[in-house]
Amino acid sequence: MEVREHQLPITTNSSIPSQTLTTRCVNIVATGKALSWLSTLTRFHAGYFRISLSLCGQALLWKILRDPRTDAHALSPIIHVIPSAAFFVLWSLALFSLVALCLLFIIRCLFRIENIKAEFSHHVGMNYLFAPWISWLLLLESTTFLHPKTTSYLVLWWVFSVPIVVLDVKIYGQWFTGGKKLLSMAANPTCQISVIANMVGARAAAKMGWQESAMCMLSLGLVHYLVLFVTLYQRLVGSDSLPAAMLRPVFFLFIAAPSMASLAWGSISGTFDIASKMLFFLSLFLFASLVSRPALFRRSMRRFNVAWWAYSFPLTMLAMAATEYAQEEKGIVPNALMLVLSLLSALVTLVLLAFTFLKAGDLAPHDEPFAPSPSVRTN
Repeated sequence: MEVREHQLPITTNSSIPSQTLTTRCVNIVATGKALSWLSTLTRFHAGYFRISLSLCGQALLWKILRDPRTDAHALSPIIHVIPSAAFFVLWSLALFSLVALCLLFIIRCLFRIENIKAEFSHHVGMNYLFAPWISWLLLLESTTFLHPKTTSYLVLWWVFSVPIVVLDVKIYGQWFTGGKKLLSMAANPTCQISVIANMVGARAAAKMGWQESAMCMLSLGLVHYLVLFVTLYQRLVGSDSLPAAMLRPVFFLFIAAPSMASLAWGSISGTFDIASKMLFFLSLFLFASLVSRPALFRRSMRRFNVAWWAYSFPLTMLAMAATEYAQEEKGIVPNALMLVLSLLSALVTLVLLAFTFLKAGDLAPHDEPFAPSPSVRTN
């Protein structure tokens, strides 16, 4: 018998056009790039709101300086030289940065909910959850088209202040009742952001004429500021627990808290009285203590990062307090303080803006600082 050999037909991919293969490769590369961009966008944590804090604070500072009721004769030559459009550009830039950061954080919430939970539990990250609401309140106060007595201003104040109170209940209640994070273990300079949030809300309420609401928020801020300041000053175990030397610029928040407190109390009392002056002098002393120790910040200045923006906001609050002090005490020294601190805060902000545009690659997040714990991942 003859065995017949049957050859099976072998099919190849030669029937697939090369153009289709090229299209598939292009789609895979485009999908990979899109996923890479999405991964980068979702790493913008709440710490990036340092940028909006600084810009919104600058917008409010220069609104105060341009106010006809402000006797800023030491700065009048500079204010008259700068066109009014520049102040509108500054306010628009502050609004744009705040909206962009809010959108990025919303994207982060949608795609990295476990990282958001980890950020909320982190002893540094949870404090910056106050930052967007502080930025919105500062921007609200710096607007020229909304009067504090209008309904729109009142509604926006409630929208931006209620989240601050909710976070107060969560964080301060945890300190008070001894929750997962004891103050003696979790306290660090960024904890003062929660205090600043209450001060900013109190000042905005006082501008509306809501004295009781302003006193309520101011009392919450002052009491917890005293407790926090003593805890940090005594250097209890864990009270200076910053995860990296790059975060050393947040020590400048020691200046922002008493400066904002002096502004808030001045708005409530209607004058920059003795209590406001005491808080302002305290902030000046803390400022002198920090600038006299440049070695403390040497390691953090080796490479540009978002923590550098922590320098600008406290200086702006100090300049605002110096401006109010110069209105109350006429003389060479108060006006000199107002001039030097206002120009210094503006210069620092301009330098940070220049670095941000020139070194945007260094500013973009390259890793995830708030990764969920292994127990959360397994669940």
